[in-house]
Amino acid sequence: MILTGLDWLILVLYFVLSLAVGLAFAGRAAKSAEEYFLSGRRIPWWLAGTSMVATTFAADTPLAVTGLTVKHGIAGNWLWWSFVMSGMLTVFFYARLWRRAQVMTDAEFAELRYAGRPAAFLRVFRAAYLAVPINCLIIGWVTHAMATILGLTLGVGKWEATVALFLLTALYSTLSGLWGVVLTDFVQFILAMAGSLALAVFAVREVGGLSALVAALHARFPDDAPLALLPDLHSAWMPAFTFFVYVAVNWWASWYPGAEPGGGGYIAQRLFSTPNERHAFLAALWFNLAHYALRPWPWILVALVSMVLYPGLANPEEGYVRVMVDLLPPYWRGFLLAAFFAAYMSTISTHLNWGASYLVNDVYRRLWRPEAEPRHYAAVGRLATVGIMLVAGVITYYLRSVEGAWKFLLAIGAGTGLVYLLRWYWWRINAWSEVAAMGGALAFSFGLQWGVGLRVDDAHDFAWLMLLTVAGTTAVWVAVTYLTPSEPLEHLQRFCARVRPGGPGWRHITGPAASAEGPGPRDLLHWTLGCLVVYLGLFGIGALLLGSAGRGILFLTAATVLTAWIVTDSARSWQA
Repeated sequence: MILTGLDWLILVLYFVLSLAVGLAFAGRAAKSAEEYFLSGRRIPWWLAGTSMVATTFAADTPLAVTGLTVKHGIAGNWLWWSFVMSGMLTVFFYARLWRRAQVMTDAEFAELRYAGRPAAFLRVFRAAYLAVPINCLIIGWVTHAMATILGLTLGVGKWEATVALFLLTALYSTLSGLWGVVLTDFVQFILAMAGSLALAVFAVREVGGLSALVAALHARFPDDAPLALLPDLHSAWMPAFTFFVYVAVNWWASWYPGAEPGGGGYIAQRLFSTPNERHAFLAALWFNLAHYALRPWPWILVALVSMVLYPGLANPEEGYVRVMVDLLPPYWRGFLLAAFFAAYMSTISTHLNWGASYLVNDVYRRLWRPEAEPRHYAAVGRLATVGIMLVAGVITYYLRSVEGAWKFLLAIGAGTGLVYLLRWYWWRINAWSEVAAMGGALAFSFGLQWGVGLRVDDAHDFAWLMLLTVAGTTAVWVAVTYLTPSEPLEHLQRFCARVRPGGPGWRHITGPAASAEGPGPRDLLHWTLGCLVVYLGLFGIGALLLGSAGRGILFLTAATVLTAWIVTDSARSWQA
């Protein structure tokens, strides 16, 4: 790809803006760990929610969606569309509870919910596990995707691209703390979406428009399998068994960053950083609407165009970048590269800050320096950020597939989700339940992959891997729960007084009156309608683009009306 002087100017201006934000907030971030990692709990809902969306929109996402669409049709995206149901659970059942917890990380939550040495062990183990191997794997695959883009567009080697990317991102994220991260996320999300839309327009125009694209795909695939939003369950594109595992098991059973059952990770971090429970609720709602309904179609359109222009690519994920290289006119190339840098940097800055919050708050402060000055923890946070970056760089060098990394992470978290959902609403869950779930998921997943030979890149194998891992892990943690003592009564009562979860699962601890304050039929109705809103919006946009304008308008109108009702009815609940 040849860049003009204006293209380079656009890129330089973008980097200057990012660095300026980092410098502007460097002084505030240095005051304390709470300022560095939670922005003093003053981030409004729209900024917190947009930051969540920007974090999940990384350089890897368009490439992975392209790979899924080319190999499995549009319906292949149910691998992540199925998590709508988990995300909406967080909105209506967990967002307010996270904000009430008043902790800095979801690892710290372990010692709020559980007691004694098991809770301390779980906190430190979970923090170290998520901050280093899991977080660095995520940073690695995102950087691998961005390095692939730079290699195909600018001819930069993978190792050179990785070093340059880390230096650029770490510079402003280590300086500015969470305020700088979320504000640059806001700008970066707008830039990344604008770039994706522009590329989709140029790509569709190249093949003669949307109707010509649909006709070309129909000519190559008379069964229209690549265009189906719901798969033909007898086709090889998306086998019925795999689709069943996606929509009936994955969303509640598996831990995945950004789609944790009950929330967690950087989603919880953004909820902690909001001013109150209402802002936490609205931030989670906006995130799920934008994440699932608004973002995917520009990527999917480019993936469909790549199927027409580049059939038979050895690595289908590269189709997205080839469309960039071949179809973008001058001046737009710099803008789209800046958009990809924005998508990449918004994700990496969050993961560096989030991972460092674990190492500082839940490992360093918990084990070694519990009473240091606030500025000391902010300084250690910056050092931890650099350490995470170095580990992630090594992982990046050895990664080869974004989709494979996605599925690998889903597999090693399979079976843990139910524990994370129930720990808020059932008193009998204890610290060993979580430890057993995490250990069981790792053991079953690795055993089935390396011992039995189930492969994450095969649709049938992946479905069996998920189902068997969930079944085995669930059996292990349920048995451990009943074989180990429950948490002390006084500790559980303190937890209930602080978080006020309510529900019949706490009747044994708080009595009938307090347990009746938990979620009820209205919350369940809101959750059901929230899921419906997202799918109506998603499929409505798809119908408009793929030639069913009447159905698309109907779906989008229904989604708008239902969203307005949900927000209004939730406001009544808050007033009550």
